[in-house]
Amino acid sequence: MAPPTLIGYCFETSSRSSFLSCAVSLQRSSMADPEALGFEHMGLDPRLLQAVTDLGWSRPTLIQEKAIPLALEGKDLLARARTGSGKTAAYAIPMLQLLLHRKATGPVVEQAVRGLVLVPTKELARQAQSMIQQLAAYCARDIRVANVSAADDSASQRALLMEKPDVVVGTPSRILSHLQQDSLKLRDSLELLVMDEADLLFSFGFEEELKSLLCHLPRIYQAFLMSATFNEDVQTLKELVLHNPVTLKLQESQLPGSEQLQQFQVVCATEEDKFLLLCALFKLSLIRGKSLIFVNTLERSYRLRLFLEQLHVPTCVLNGELPVRSRCHIISQFNQGFYDCVIATDAEVLGAPVKGKRRGKGPKGNRASDPEAGVARGIDFHHVCAVLNFDLPPTPEAYIHRAGRTARANNPGTVLTFVLPTEQSHLGRIEALLGGETGAPALLPYQFHMEEIEGFRYRCRDAMRSVTKQAIREARLKEIKEELLRSERLKTYFEDNPRDLQLLRHDLPLHPAVVKPHLGHVPDYLVPPALRGVVHPHRKRKKPSSKKVKKVKAHNPLRSFRHGGERHRPAAAPS
Repeated sequence: MAPPTLIGYCFETSSRSSFLSCAVSLQRSSMADPEALGFEHMGLDPRLLQAVTDLGWSRPTLIQEKAIPLALEGKDLLARARTGSGKTAAYAIPMLQLLLHRKATGPVVEQAVRGLVLVPTKELARQAQSMIQQLAAYCARDIRVANVSAADDSASQRALLMEKPDVVVGTPSRILSHLQQDSLKLRDSLELLVMDEADLLFSFGFEEELKSLLCHLPRIYQAFLMSATFNEDVQTLKELVLHNPVTLKLQESQLPGSEQLQQFQVVCATEEDKFLLLCALFKLSLIRGKSLIFVNTLERSYRLRLFLEQLHVPTCVLNGELPVRSRCHIISQFNQGFYDCVIATDAEVLGAPVKGKRRGKGPKGNRASDPEAGVARGIDFHHVCAVLNFDLPPTPEAYIHRAGRTARANNPGTVLTFVLPTEQSHLGRIEALLGGETGAPALLPYQFHMEEIEGFRYRCRDAMRSVTKQAIREARLKEIKEELLRSERLKTYFEDNPRDLQLLRHDLPLHPAVVKPHLGHVPDYLVPPALRGVVHPHRKRKKPSSKKVKKVKAHNPLRSFRHGGERHRPAAAPS
C-alpha cells in the first residue's frame, strides 16, 4: 500500500511520533536488557548511587551495563555506542568510583590531577563537566572538576589548576597549552585518560596536539576511548593510547528502530519548493514540539532564519561564529523550552577530515567559525521531536549524527529529509548505510501533495525576495556584534544578576529587511481542503468575551450631571 501523504499522515493516524502528536515522554526508561543488573549491584559508592537516583536512572543502558564493570576491573576500553546511549555516564561513573575508592582506602598522597577527559569541542567539554558534577553531587568535597576548554579565560584556568582538581576536562589544544606552560602537570599523577567522541578528534585537526600531549603523560595509566563509529582515526588512537584493551561493539543499530524513530524523505523538484514546503510545515502547524533544522553552511543558516522571520516564525541560529558562552546559553535555553526551533550547521564538524591542516580553514562561508565548536555531534539537546534536514547531509555519517539529536533514551522522534532530484544518488548511499544487511529502505518516501499548498507560493517568493546577500551579511554581522557584547561586557553583570540572564533571548528579530505583516497571517482559503476544520493556523489564545460586563459604580450626579436612579413620582395629593 502506498504510504500516506504528510498531511494525511499527520491527522489520520495516532502515531505518537508523527509531526502533530510527537509528544515528549518525560519518563526515562532503560535501553538495556530487563534482566540486567542495576546500578546497585555494581559495587558503587552510596553517594554515587544517590546521585544516579536523583537523575532518575533506574537501570543502566546497554553501554553502561557492559562498560562500567570492565572499567572497575582496571581494563582499558574501546567502546562504540550510538549517540544518546549514555556514553558519558559510562566512563564518568567508573572514573568517580575509582577516585573515591583510592581516597578512602589508599595511602594519603598529595592532591593532584588524576583524571583527564579530552573532547573535540567546547560545548562537549561543558556538557561532560556538567554530567560529572551531577554524578559527584554528594561527594563534591572529595572530587573537584575543572573545565579548561575556553581559550579566553586562561588566567582563571591557571588559578583553578593551581588548586589541583581531581578531574580536568578540555580540548586537546587547551590541555597541551597548559602542559607547555607548566600550569598543568600529569606525568607523575595521571591515572585515568578518557577520549570522548574519539573519531572526531583527528577530524578537528588535533592529531599533532594529541601526539605532543601524550609525551606529557606517564607510561602507565588506564584509558577509555568512547566513539559512535570506528574508523581509521580511532584505530590510530587505539594504537597510541590503549594497552590490551577490551573492545565493546554493541549489537545495536546506529539509530533507534522504526517504532521509536520514524525517518522520511521528501523529494522537492526545485530549491524554491524546499522553502515552500518548510513554509507550509510551520504555518500550518504540522510540526509540534521542539525541532532542529540542519543546513550545510552558515550563509544558508542565516538565509533560512531571515526567510522564517519574514513569515513571523521565530528561530535562532547556532553556529561556530558565536562566542562559546552564547552557544552554550542558546543550548541551555532550548533545553529549558525557551525556543521551539533552532537552525544549526555542522559543516565545520562533519565535513571532509582536515588531517595535516590547521583548524579553522573550513569551506567558504565558515572561515570565521570556531574550529572547536560543533552542533550535530555529541551535544545533548533535550526532547527534540523533529529533525529537519533542509540540506542533505554531506556524508552518511553526518546523517546519523543529525538524526541522533532526536529519539534519545526512549522518547519518540521524527526525521524529515529534503531531497533534490540531483541528490538521489547521494541519498542512496545514506540509505545503504542505514539499511544494513537487510537492504530495507530506512527513509520512507512522503508523496507530499505540493499542489495543495500552491497558494503559499507567492508568499514564499515574497519572503525570499527580501532575503538578499546584503541582508544576510548585515544580519550575520549584527548578531555577532550583539552576542559579543552580551558575552564579554555583560559577563560580570550576569554573574551578579543571574535572573536577568534567564530573560536574555537569542531569537529576537534581526530585521535587516522590512518584515511584511500580512505574511504572518494565513487566511482560511490557503489551508488545504484536507485540513480545513482541523488546522487553525491563525487562531490565537482565546480572549475574554467582547461583551464587557459593566461594573456597577456609584454615580455622582454632582460630577456627571446625570442621575441613573429611578425617578420618584410625586406622591398624589390627598383628596
